Amino acid sequence: MLNKEELLRRTNNGLDVFKHYIPIPFRIGKNFLNPLYEDSKASCNVYFDRKSGCYKLKDFGNDDYSGDCFFFVGKLKGLDCRQPDNFKEILSIINQDLCLGLSENSQEYVVAKPQKAESNIIQEKPSKPFFFKEQCFTMKELLYWEQFGIKQEILNHYKVCSVKEFQSENAEGKTYTLTSCLEETMFGYKGKRYVKLYRPFSQIRFLYGGDIGDNYCFGLEQLPAKGDTLFITGGEKDVMALASHGFHAICFNSETVHIPQDIIHNLTFRFKHIILLYDVDKTGLNASAKQEKQLAEYEVKRLILPLSGTKEEKDISDYFKLGNGRDEFMRLFLDFLDKLYNDTMTMLKSCEIDFDNPPVKAQEIISAGDVPLGTQGNILCITGGEGTGKSNYVASLVAGSVRISNTIDTLGITVNENKKHKAVLLYDTEQSEVQLFKNVSNLLKRAKLNDKPNELKAFCLTGMSRKERLQSIVQSMDKFYYEFGGIQLVIIDGIADLVHSANDEAESLRVVDELYRLAGIYQTCMVCVLHYVPNGLKLRGHLGSELQRKSSAILSIELDNDQSTSVVKALKVREGSPLDVPLMQFSWDKETGMHVYRGEKPREEKEKRKEKELLGVAREVFDQQSFITYIDLCEQIQQIMDVKERTAKSYIRFMREKEIIVKDPSNQNYFIKGHI
Repeated sequence: MLNKEELLRRTNNGLDVFKHYIPIPFRIGKNFLNPLYEDSKASCNVYFDRKSGCYKLKDFGNDDYSGDCFFFVGKLKGLDCRQPDNFKEILSIINQDLCLGLSENSQEYVVAKPQKAESNIIQEKPSKPFFFKEQCFTMKELLYWEQFGIKQEILNHYKVCSVKEFQSENAEGKTYTLTSCLEETMFGYKGKRYVKLYRPFSQIRFLYGGDIGDNYCFGLEQLPAKGDTLFITGGEKDVMALASHGFHAICFNSETVHIPQDIIHNLTFRFKHIILLYDVDKTGLNASAKQEKQLAEYEVKRLILPLSGTKEEKDISDYFKLGNGRDEFMRLFLDFLDKLYNDTMTMLKSCEIDFDNPPVKAQEIISAGDVPLGTQGNILCITGGEGTGKSNYVASLVAGSVRISNTIDTLGITVNENKKHKAVLLYDTEQSEVQLFKNVSNLLKRAKLNDKPNELKAFCLTGMSRKERLQSIVQSMDKFYYEFGGIQLVIIDGIADLVHSANDEAESLRVVDELYRLAGIYQTCMVCVLHYVPNGLKLRGHLGSELQRKSSAILSIELDNDQSTSVVKALKVREGSPLDVPLMQFSWDKETGMHVYRGEKPREEKEKRKEKELLGVAREVFDQQSFITYIDLCEQIQQIMDVKERTAKSYIRFMREKEIIVKDPSNQNYFIKGHI
């Protein structure tokens, strides 16, 4: 009978209980860290108390955590061993977890009805010898499993058999034999060195033979290499019921057993979600809450089934038996995800595109011909080498944003008029205060203004640290946005001076993401000047790569052959082809005392530039291979030049016209390099 004295007798006076529940190996009288709390100093040990005749745990640092094995298990399970009902539950948990086979009824041990055997047959220790004989599943047995949706294919897959006869030894070393009959069928969960006996209609439902090991995990070897969701259930039947409905699941020896964290750690690499799906009775709810807390670092969650918690209605097998199917359980899981991601989904709802109320089209602020370069909510990147006129070029953009007269020289670029007098902000991170004053004076002259308008704010940030510069930009933009009812244009002349290194990936991502976010919040165009030379068609460094990815357009300013004229060409435009943007020229004019627009380069120059750029692309492509398909070539051009598919196809046509690429004579499905 299940009582304190009998349990102590079967567990070596409680020592086996401590060995089972303490997750680390220990020696009698040797100090170790107390697993009941976050112990930082090894100051407790297990010892034999001669007065009580049982083993106890002594914590010298905190005596509140000292006691016998019943106290220890109670602490683990959140139960007070001083309460009679709780103490009975502790006895039951130990009996189940250690496979002692003690009956909670007046008749301690029961065998199958046809078999005449001793009345004291007990569950044996895992290392005891065993023998069992299999038989074919009867129709009644198959019907038992089918009520949970489990077919014979699933039983075979999980190595479940019908057991005709089972033989093993009890604690006293006496042999006992159990035989299946119509009223009390037996099933076996087969392992390499053990069998776990399941008798659904018997008082003692589980028996063990062989060595079941410390980390018994049913269903582990049937899992796929990768999956979306894994459920941890309370028993083998639940695992197979879930598998029958298309879900992945495992179970350990019981709901209250310690789950090995190394197994969970490995499973997190294979599954997106790991969900505890225990019984909804008192033991199952307490166990799942405790396991969720212990496995919190692996983001293991628990799902509580909408069942009453009675014996007939407490687990996932019962859930399916009641008539629920895969669709009903999937809806239950979706409700679980809704609660889990409630805050995120609420926030994301406001970001969802509403096709009944389309967003207002972003206003063009800067354009060249018919090609938009700088729009609201986007970044325009301007790059080039030293002495190419970048600062004077961006000054013309500022002049265009604060002008009163429409007849001003903006160096070939079209700048929308700032009719509402929104803020125009210029942040210079490189030039001195004297040089910045001179540049602003010149741009006012270009804008045909005698005095600086109030909406124009120019700041010299060279005296600040790099961290302070970004903070100043963020906070001042917010202030001026409300002061002037919006921001028309922001110039950051020297974005590289906002980071410690242009090759620092994390810092580059953070700064560009922040500037892109601000452009969207304040619906302005953010012009970022990058003070180094582009490398072919791509910008150097992580900062350049991230700017190239996020910018709506990239303009490069280079010196012409005569070194007196600067040429502006597009490296990237989000809408259209960069090679369709005209090659704009500007140079210094002594008479006016400022740079002036010198018109576009001739069409021949534009075609020559296009051919030169595509020759470079072809060389890059065919350096890696000798032939290529049309689809692969189109994809590589999109990647190299950062253009859309339609533009890439037009480039392929141009490359064929110029015989940069030609069809392979031996196979017309491939292109090979032409006159490169």
